[in-house]
Amino acid sequence: MSLSAFGQLGGSYTYAFLDLTNSARVASLGGKTNAIWDNDLNLAFHNPALLSSEMQNHLVLNYVNYFTDINYGYVSYANRIEKLGNVAAGLHFINYGEFIAADHLGNKNGTFTASEYALNLMWSRSYDSLFHFGINVKPVYSAMEKYRSFGMVADIGLTYTNRKKLFVASIVMRNIGYQVKPYHDQKRESMPFEIQLGVSQKLEHAPFRFSAVFHNLQQFDLTYQTEETVLDYDPLTGEPVEENKIEQFGDRMMRHVIFGVEFIPFESFMFRAGYNYQRRMELKLDTRAAMVGFSWGFGLKIYKFHLSYGRARYHLAGASNHFSLSTNLSSFYSRKQASGVL
Repeated sequence: MSLSAFGQLGGSYTYAFLDLTNSARVASLGGKTNAIWDNDLNLAFHNPALLSSEMQNHLVLNYVNYFTDINYGYVSYANRIEKLGNVAAGLHFINYGEFIAADHLGNKNGTFTASEYALNLMWSRSYDSLFHFGINVKPVYSAMEKYRSFGMVADIGLTYTNRKKLFVASIVMRNIGYQVKPYHDQKRESMPFEIQLGVSQKLEHAPFRFSAVFHNLQQFDLTYQTEETVLDYDPLTGEPVEENKIEQFGDRMMRHVIFGVEFIPFESFMFRAGYNYQRRMELKLDTRAAMVGFSWGFGLKIYKFHLSYGRARYHLAGASNHFSLSTNLSSFYSRKQASGVL
């Protein structure tokens, strides 16, 4: 008889690209957010319950120049259908670049590529002005060299909004699904399932919005340890020093929390910042933590377009740069119609 247990999540599931943050706004807020209620269609990617009628005829384009030659992005369009609700469609893709192919002896014999795609089909509906429900169905296709895989995944979200008090709360279950066609010999892999809670509060008399996301609630211990993990030893006895239980509990709790803040001095400008404790603990160097785990960005409204930039610090070796462009296509039509009347 044997028993295995793993404290970390990395490498334990397939289709990991579904967890990547493509929106510049979300990246600058720490990488995850699900409880901000406004007309940003990018937010519906993280919580389909945030898809609202205010996003009708909105279009978003995202691009991320990731590490090495990896690139990924997202495009989405939303509309409203009477008696059905709010609907949106999007495509999430990632290109891992070109690789050198070699045989078992190390002889190079060409090149190959790898890429993955997820179609996002969203629907949401509001029940009175307080509660909103949404679902996002995501067929996934993955191509790794000669290996192919297909899966069906879905996100389900429920959001509560109190517009009078400027408060929003959400619960989201992400990546519920099944690998229909595995890469090899019917050996199916698990999905990157995750449960999230989120809250946000906008101040009534100050240009600030604060948000917090509690992620991966389906598993309490998210700590990552290896055989090379450095332990503290008592200099007199040489015995390893046990970690304080209260500190250990606090550390494990904080790994579930991401904080974000938005400063909105004008309607056409917004500055954002975030802090991801888990990212900082896992990717920092003990000798120099620097700004690992912190992120920042800004948003601008120019003419009829919203431009956003986000930068997230993962490691001393580099950071990710996110670019987003969104617009309301109806604003162009209304202007043409008004010119015709005049």
